[in-house]
Amino acid sequence: MIGFFQLLVLRAPLPDAVGVLAGLVLVVFGLTLFVYGLELGLFPIGESMAYAFARKGSLAWLLGFAFALGFATTIAEPALIAVAGEAARTAVQEGTIPDTLDARAFYALELRAVVALAVGTAIVLGVVRILKGWPLHYLIIGGYVLALCMTSFAPDEIIGIAYDAGGVTTSTITVPLVTALGVGLASSIRGRNPALDGFGLIAFASLTPMIFVLAFGMVV
Repeated sequence: MIGFFQLLVLRAPLPDAVGVLAGLVLVVFGLTLFVYGLELGLFPIGESMAYAFARKGSLAWLLGFAFALGFATTIAEPALIAVAGEAARTAVQEGTIPDTLDARAFYALELRAVVALAVGTAIVLGVVRILKGWPLHYLIIGGYVLALCMTSFAPDEIIGIAYDAGGVTTSTITVPLVTALGVGLASSIRGRNPALDGFGLIAFASLTPMIFVLAFGMVV
């Protein structure tokens, strides 16, 4: 697709075509192994640990595991790292932060930490919803109403970052593990349907970063 538009639509040669093709091959090969590794190893681990915590009956450990899972997977999410780095460069251009390497690194890390905290909180909320049997759509609608209200008061330069943060969190690392947690937990609780109650955690993981980053922009 890139080659089609570059050569036939834009009519411009590919810069370093051999390097670009080699990079694309390596990316496809690496992502294939990565996703296969997630499905083979981490997905069963997340599901079995959720099942074990639920059977053990320790709510505190279950919620702690849910928060740690959401926080750790998000802070390591490649898409979030890229967006946070680009946000730091934009903040320098806008004059929000000093044009130093340390300032950009701290801003990017701070933004990633806020998003990771949001996802960890979202997973805890999703686990409580599964345990209590709360309707998913009420929580989602309420969250988006809150995000829209906060948009009216947030600084303009943070709004786009906040809405993008909601999308980049649900990527390669976060989705398999969080889904495994929800399905494993719903499967282990009597009266819960894995298809109805096990899914929905990803919706929370997409929603709460928008709210947290908007609040971050208004406070910081």
